[in-house]
Amino acid sequence: MNSENRLEQIAGIAILLLLVIGCFVVLRPFVSAVLLALILSYSTFPIYAWCERLLKGRRGLAATLMTLMVAAVLLVPLIVLGSSLAEQIAVAIGWARRLLSDGPPDPPGWIANVPVVGPELHEYWQGLAHNTAQFLNELVNAKLVSDLGQYLLSAGEFLLIGAAVVAQGTLQLALSLFIAFFFYRDGIDGAKRLQNMARRLWGERGLHLLDVVGATIKSVVYGTIGTAIAQSTLTTLGLWLAGVPGVLLLGFITFLMALTPIGAPLVWFPAALWLFFAGATGWAVFLVLWGIFVVGGADNIIRPYFISRGSDLPFVLVFLGVLGGTLAFGFLGLFLGPTLLATGYEIVRDWAQDEPPAEPSEPQPPSAVI
Repeated sequence: MNSENRLEQIAGIAILLLLVIGCFVVLRPFVSAVLLALILSYSTFPIYAWCERLLKGRRGLAATLMTLMVAAVLLVPLIVLGSSLAEQIAVAIGWARRLLSDGPPDPPGWIANVPVVGPELHEYWQGLAHNTAQFLNELVNAKLVSDLGQYLLSAGEFLLIGAAVVAQGTLQLALSLFIAFFFYRDGIDGAKRLQNMARRLWGERGLHLLDVVGATIKSVVYGTIGTAIAQSTLTTLGLWLAGVPGVLLLGFITFLMALTPIGAPLVWFPAALWLFFAGATGWAVFLVLWGIFVVGGADNIIRPYFISRGSDLPFVLVFLGVLGGTLAFGFLGLFLGPTLLATGYEIVRDWAQDEPPAEPSEPQPPSAVI
């Protein structure tokens, strides 16, 4: 009888394992979309709870409103970027080729008035602007210029591939928002079931780990991804006001840079230099001040505030998370990589601490105020 019971247990475990494997195979193409939907819905659930109270408990309508709000912040800018990215790339490549063939623009008049070196610098710049080919032939082999043209062609093809990746990421993000609708609507019931499972498997330690995971997700989403979105938006606005071409492409590059410790200055500062050498000195000064006080303020205020409320994450984890997440999940890896890596780091650090964790508070639904 005991042997029969054991065989039944083994058969039950085998069937359960096959069922889990089958579910994973079915959902494998959508893993990144489901994870992103879970992260977005959890980190923005307090706003959904406010919408639900405003709509007097109508969950479906509140979930629809919340999904549309998140789409307006994340999806619409990607659609606009994807629709104009190819055009922006063509403009950037054409400008670089004209710079190689025709040389830089004429120097601004105030260069000649600079004490000591002004007249010589003005004459040198003027000669470079009107006799670029001879200047390049004197300095380097002319083959270098043709090679640069070939590299520009390769870079253009690479950027066009990047545009296709952005388009694919837009579709994946749309799928994530569709899934997030159901997480919003049924999130409270799902959170209660997850807490019950954690309590049965690991007891109070499991509830504590859920608290760690939740705090880390909010920390990364608000402190890192939220700051990157704010900085890219502000940088794009500043570039547009200053009249810099290709603002959508530069804004997207700013978003990527702001996810790492390198930061947004690698975008707006070269743009300010371009304005300066183009003679728009006032706009160049404006862009520098805008980058330091407005764009930099988002990094110096938003990121430390939210990260301090969650956990102190090493910047190297965020940097590796962006790169590794992109390689593993594609475009959505920009969001998933830092979040997953930081969550794993916090769980390991929590388990490795010397003192046992404090007793967690009563389990709260995800609608609890941050």
